[in-house]
Amino acid sequence: MAFSSRADERYAAGLKLSHGQFTSSLRRAFPKRTAGMKRPLHVLIVEDSEFDAQLVVGLLKKSGYDVSYERIETAEALKSALATNQWEIILADYNLPNFSAPEALKILQESGRDLPFIIISGGIGEDIAVAAMKAGAHDYLMKGNLSRLPPAVDRELREAANRANQREAKRGLLERELRYRLLWETSPDAVIFIDTGSNIHFANPAVKDVFGYPPGELVGKNLAVLQPERLRAYHRQSIAHYLNTGEKRLNWRATETVGVRKDGTEIPIEISFSDIELNGEKRFVGFIRDISERKRAQQELRENEEQFRIAREIQQRLFPKAAPEIPGFDLAGATYPAEATGGDYFDFLPMLHGRLGIIIGDVTGHGVGPALLMAETRAYLRILTRNRDDVGEILRRANRVLAEDVGAERYVTLFLGRLDPSTRAFVYASAGHPTAYVLSASGEIKASLKRTGVPLGIHADTHYQPAPETSLLPGELLLAVTDGLEEAMAPDETAFGSERVLEIVRSHRGQTARQIVEALYQGVREFSGNAPQMDDVTAVVVKVAEPPTAK
Repeated sequence: MAFSSRADERYAAGLKLSHGQFTSSLRRAFPKRTAGMKRPLHVLIVEDSEFDAQLVVGLLKKSGYDVSYERIETAEALKSALATNQWEIILADYNLPNFSAPEALKILQESGRDLPFIIISGGIGEDIAVAAMKAGAHDYLMKGNLSRLPPAVDRELREAANRANQREAKRGLLERELRYRLLWETSPDAVIFIDTGSNIHFANPAVKDVFGYPPGELVGKNLAVLQPERLRAYHRQSIAHYLNTGEKRLNWRATETVGVRKDGTEIPIEISFSDIELNGEKRFVGFIRDISERKRAQQELRENEEQFRIAREIQQRLFPKAAPEIPGFDLAGATYPAEATGGDYFDFLPMLHGRLGIIIGDVTGHGVGPALLMAETRAYLRILTRNRDDVGEILRRANRVLAEDVGAERYVTLFLGRLDPSTRAFVYASAGHPTAYVLSASGEIKASLKRTGVPLGIHADTHYQPAPETSLLPGELLLAVTDGLEEAMAPDETAFGSERVLEIVRSHRGQTARQIVEALYQGVREFSGNAPQMDDVTAVVVKVAEPPTAK
């Protein structure tokens, strides 16, 4: 008999078995049936029909098994049978009046027993059968076609024997590893080896880093010396509960709790336990990690989140609470930051002679730093627009101040327009900002409002020339956005682009300015598949009212 896989070879080596010994162990676990000799088989049958149970047993006997069996119909009967008898396989009907195969499978899994579990049903669909297999059932058969039962039983018993040998091999490997302490000596986590009374039999060198004890000093002591007094009783109760019932009250993988160092200080720890059989006795191995740094990082993150929340509240107060109400015009603007705070900016500012300043800007990056620079830019512009009406001069003076405060890695793109509501005259200057647009009443591009200079903060002596004055006609619309809108990416890395921006505006031009701004943001979020924003998104819309239609 050849080894069935390299895994068999490894497990045989782990047990220090020769090829022949390994083969013999498999034969003992699953002896070959010969003429005149039947292989004993202990079967637990979950079935409410004695006739169906007898049919299955008869088929197994006919195929060469000497069958002993018990038929059960309830969860309690299954638990009792698993606790009192050495079964080799479970055959379960899918639906019983008060029980089912999935419930039986769950009870088997919770018991810790590794028994082949085959479902035999009269009429479950393939999808239900597949779900049962994914849940852990080993095979399923239809009652109307039981010809596969003997070979299925043969196969699953053989696989169970293989798994049993693999478990024995793993135990052998673990015993040697414990004996030579190769793993524990190099582990960065504290490793302790305790018995069912929580007495420590081994501790690795890392326990000194975590708890302050030399390893030898812990051997012979109880685990309680590493626990706060308030937690010791609960630990003892949990171990006793597990030993009596097999149920774990806590997740034994990466549970956070508190430990006590030798000097009496408490530290947050993460502990994982594994239980093993060693020389016929149950033992526990605990891996313990000091998570003080993680907890400090989490606390700092919570503090930072609180700071971001406060910063966002402050920044939101810097934006206009509402657009100004100007007869003949409908104005709206909104910004949607990529983080709690952003570097985008928009504003509507009163200017000399009853004119209105329309501003949209973008500080490179997003977060607290750009938000601070945005607030500084806003303050300068609010002062300058109250005393000057030349948009180019306003940008020139703002740039000169910002160039002194901004490092080489930062700059501000800014579009500043001046609207005279009485004449509908409009003039603008753009410091490196993306193109704005004036759309006609039919949605065509009447004017592209391109850059008239470099971004603010790059060169202190930059002059910004205003573009020629134009008139906004009834039904026309002014649109200005930041690059976070046009550069938003779809999952396939396609850019949203200016054409999609304009198409959304055209399709919603009959709605209010506020609704158009909201439609732009909704459109870009759907385009990006609601992925996290990579940049702030801001838009400003100014609509000129159409003249009333004659009656």
